[in-house]
Amino acid sequence: MKDLGSVRDVFKNAKRRKPSQIFCPRCASPKIRLSNSLDYWLTPKQYYCEECGYLGIVVMELEKE
Repeated sequence: MKDLGSVRDVFKNAKRRKPSQIFCPRCASPKIRLSNSLDYWLTPKQYYCEECGYLGIVVMELEKE
């Protein structure tokens, strides 16, 4: 049970990330969305840009300080 306590401490002290805005890596447009409704849990997230047609798993994130 000692290991379980240390796992709890890690989760309790972990920094929570605030939602960040994502941008297309090709054209820097904020009009980017998940390409498929199944990208939430069944497959890796794949994004589609409505501006330039980019389709891929890499996006840029911007966190507000």
